[in-house]
Amino acid sequence: MVKLSVNINKIATIRNARGANTPDVIKAALDIEQFGADGITVHPRPDERHIRKSDVYSLKPLLKTEFNIEGYPSPDFLQMIKEVKPAQVTLVPDPPHVLTSNAGWDCLKFGDFLKEIISTIKEESGARVSIFLNPEPEQVQAAKETGADRIELYTEAYAKEYPENPEKAITPYIETAKKAVELGLGVNAGHDLSLENLEYFAKKVPGLLEVSIGHALISDALYFGLQNTVMMYKRKLG
Repeated sequence: MVKLSVNINKIATIRNARGANTPDVIKAALDIEQFGADGITVHPRPDERHIRKSDVYSLKPLLKTEFNIEGYPSPDFLQMIKEVKPAQVTLVPDPPHVLTSNAGWDCLKFGDFLKEIISTIKEESGARVSIFLNPEPEQVQAAKETGADRIELYTEAYAKEYPENPEKAITPYIETAKKAVELGLGVNAGHDLSLENLEYFAKKVPGLLEVSIGHALISDALYFGLQNTVMMYKRKLG
C-alpha cells in the first residue's frame, strides 16, 4: 500500500496568521498520526512563514511515524537535518522567495552539487534522501548517480491536465517511474494531489511508495473534518 505523508505547513500558516498557538501544530501532527497517516512532512523556509524551526525540533521526539523534512539544502537547512535526524530528507530546488515549490531538480546540471550534499546528509544524519524531480525519464539516471535513495515526482502538471485527459497527464509519470524502478530508486510523489486525482495516479504509477499531500488535504478537512479526510485519502491509496 502506498504510504500517506501529510504536509502540515498549511496548519502552521493558519496559526501564524494570528500570532498565537491556535491551531496547535504539534497536536495536529500527533492527531494526524492517530487518524492513520503514515508520516508527517514539513517544509520549513527561511522566513518561517508557516513551519518554524522550533516546530521541527519539537516534532522529532514526539512523532511515531516517519518524519520527512523538505527544503533547499542551504547551510542552515543542513545543520537542522544534522541535529534533527529525520527519517527522510526531500531536497527541493526552490529559492527562499518562492510561494511554493514549482520545479524539480536538473540533476544533469546540478549532479555534482547534489552528490556532495547527499553524501553529507547521509553521513551526518543517516536519513533517506529523496530528490524532487520533474517527470522526465532522462533525469533519472543522473538522479541515481547523486546517491539519492528515491525521487519525488513533482505532480503539478499531472494535476492540471488530469481533468481534461488523465491518460495523457499520467504518461510521463509512468515512464519516469519505470526508469526509477529499473535503476533501483524508490518513487514518491507530491504537489496538488487531491481526492479527485489521487486514486488514478496511485494505480497507474509503478513502484509508488509514498505521496506527500498538504494543501488539498487540509482544505478538504475544512469540509469533512481532519480525521475523516485523512481516512478518505488513505482509502484512495488502498
